[in-house]
Amino acid sequence: MATGGPILPVINIPVNYDEEKEKISDFLRFFKGDTSRVARVLVDDDSEEEWSQAEEEDEDEMQVDQELSQSARTRTRGTSRRNGNVATKYGPIYMMQLQQIANREQESLVIDLKDIAKHTNTETGESGKTLVASIKANAKRYIDLFCECVDANMPAPSKDISHKDDVLDVIRHQRQEKNAHTLESNEAQEQDAGIFPPVLLRRYTLYLKPLESDLAMAVRSVRGSHLGQLITVRGIVTRVSEVKPFLLVDAYACDYCGAEIFQEVTSRQYMPLTVCNSSRCKLNGSKGPLIPQIRASKFVPFQEVKIQEMADQVPVGHIPRSMTIHVYGPLTRSMSPGDIVHVGGIFLPMPYSGFKAIRAGLLTDTYLEAQNVHQLKKQYNAMESTPRIAEEIAKLKDDPALYQKLAASIAPEIYGHEDVKKVLLLLLVGGVSKSMGDGMKIRGDINVCLMGDPGVAKSQLLKYISKVAPRGVYTTGRGSSGVGLTAAVMRDPVTDEMVLEGGALVLADNGIACIDEFDKMEESDRTAIHEVMEQQTISISKAGITTTLNARTSILAAANPLYGRYNPRVSPVDNINLPAALLSRFDILYLILDTPSRDDDERLAQHVTYVHMNNRHPELEFEAIDPLIMRHYIAMARQKRPTVPKAVSDYIVGAYVQLRSQHLEDERREQTYTYTSARTLLGVVRLSQALARLRFDDQVVIADVDEALRLMDVSKASLHSDDAKGRDRANEDASFVSKIYRILREMAINSSSSSSSGSRLGRGPDGERDPDGMELDQEQGLATLHLRDVRERIIASGFVEDQLQECLNEYSDLGVLQISSNRLVFL
Repeated sequence: MATGGPILPVINIPVNYDEEKEKISDFLRFFKGDTSRVARVLVDDDSEEEWSQAEEEDEDEMQVDQELSQSARTRTRGTSRRNGNVATKYGPIYMMQLQQIANREQESLVIDLKDIAKHTNTETGESGKTLVASIKANAKRYIDLFCECVDANMPAPSKDISHKDDVLDVIRHQRQEKNAHTLESNEAQEQDAGIFPPVLLRRYTLYLKPLESDLAMAVRSVRGSHLGQLITVRGIVTRVSEVKPFLLVDAYACDYCGAEIFQEVTSRQYMPLTVCNSSRCKLNGSKGPLIPQIRASKFVPFQEVKIQEMADQVPVGHIPRSMTIHVYGPLTRSMSPGDIVHVGGIFLPMPYSGFKAIRAGLLTDTYLEAQNVHQLKKQYNAMESTPRIAEEIAKLKDDPALYQKLAASIAPEIYGHEDVKKVLLLLLVGGVSKSMGDGMKIRGDINVCLMGDPGVAKSQLLKYISKVAPRGVYTTGRGSSGVGLTAAVMRDPVTDEMVLEGGALVLADNGIACIDEFDKMEESDRTAIHEVMEQQTISISKAGITTTLNARTSILAAANPLYGRYNPRVSPVDNINLPAALLSRFDILYLILDTPSRDDDERLAQHVTYVHMNNRHPELEFEAIDPLIMRHYIAMARQKRPTVPKAVSDYIVGAYVQLRSQHLEDERREQTYTYTSARTLLGVVRLSQALARLRFDDQVVIADVDEALRLMDVSKASLHSDDAKGRDRANEDASFVSKIYRILREMAINSSSSSSSGSRLGRGPDGERDPDGMELDQEQGLATLHLRDVRERIIASGFVEDQLQECLNEYSDLGVLQISSNRLVFL
């Protein structure tokens, strides 16, 4: 016994891996899946959706199974006639997949742990659940065991060599022919058996699919005790590297004897061979130099993915943690930045290498070797419908009140805001994006800005929309920088090259970016959104990287007025405090004011207290549509591309001309709160197309244009109502007669103040007009106003001639003022 130092303890785990391999082989040879899964393996990919739908039907299970069996047999016979390599009767499902792998028709072999748990060993009668527990506890080792068992049970290919064969097949074929012609063929074949590493001969990638009952863990919940185990982690993908070739077996050719040497790479670092170790070179005593053979080496696709914790998994006061995921083989390119995923994989350590090892000392890094990826929020075009969902959507299509029901089903816990919810529904549906022949693009995504007093549930609406949308990103103005919204340049830790990491708007590509506290953003950061909102691209020129990223996203912004709450004594332009270049990019700018009203306040309070007491929204006039059904309905609606016929086009042109003339009148009255431009016309078209999509119609009708114009008018009416609502708060009497008299009194007060400085101004004593069009009768000491100037002032304030006459008549009867020779005299 050596005494030079302490001896490391050795733990002998009582596991007989030969018995485990027998269990695995028994499972591979004899497990038979259900009818639909066997048929899915046998039939072509076009009918896969039919089987997935049939699997989810629970009613009339026996009848469905019989129908599936009959149809599967029919398809199996057709498939066997086409390919000539599939059995005409059902066999073990995994053996059928091994036959396809042998024929180079399948690249990945997914071992579902649920199948192992269902299987009962044919020899011992033991349940497969114990094997599942062993696999979950030591997944990396069991993957090697599965690969050995698959290699042992791999059937011979039933097809000849084709164009799908790679260099290794050619090398093996030539080696066998050469050995067949030599006298020492038996010895050569024995030597050849050890030449090719098992990894080199495998034409498949084996994955383990975790149990569906396994709970997805947060990144911070993964501990050291999970090392080597099969776990499932939930998070959002933040960065995806490029797909690079990962070396598994390095091949060499000897320059003297011509032998092929293969070196299996089992760790992150390896030392390439330089001297031939074949039997001929050893016999001759020559050290033949080795020449690398790249074509005969084996590479697999490799990708590094970063996932980050979801916001609901982060404790108070902490920042989100991230985890590195290594993806190999056909599973690469299955994740994109912004995806919310459940990743099942093996948690493994990875020592630092090179200079990092010197700097890190004894520290090691960890990563997750991906085995299964489940997308939680799929793209609209990737959603899989079921018979139940199709039936619900068919009912919705025939509902005449569909538009109102869908809008009211958006955040039903939030009281009121009917028109705002309709706008958000159209935001989810969107218009039709078009690409011209010369490369010009017209966006179809709708941008909406909600501005209003605090406490009107703007943030709650944004949160709901970000959860309903398949790719929804929620961020705030103060917590987002320009780089965080667009893209950041950073160094890739794997390849050590400069790469772009997408920001919030890139993560929300083909989705919705919800930006709260929009008014709190720095002006320099806010300018980063201008290009996204109209061109839907992000142009980057940093650190030698000049590129354009796609950001085909809808912007939903929420902002507070400049003074925190809407100030009725200040113009809407000063309240909004956003540049016109940004406001014109919003299709709809909605102002939500919190005006006290006894009836509305009482209903709001009852609604809020009901939600708090019952944890659900109050009963509606109809049953609220489930978010899942709504998402599938919107996905089907977005497949439509409605066109605008000639009659509707003429109607839109007339409506736009009228909007421009109204804008010109508002400019004259100094009441231009919004800017009407060609973007407004495109906004009307987009809203109309979204309404047509909701009806699954291929053409836009005039009613769609009317509804789009009504929504725009309602949003503008909320802007124009600032004077009326603000004055109502400050004054009890809100009739137009009192408002007109108030304006006249202000003119008279200005007349009196100007008369005090009349001598200094050189006006007043001789009865000339002062700057406000008012005179002072010095003999009687009364303020007089020119009726022409009064009429111009009142009409510019938004009133009409009849209202002015009614006001003058009423206050003349009261003896407050009188009219004489085109002048208005205050008594």
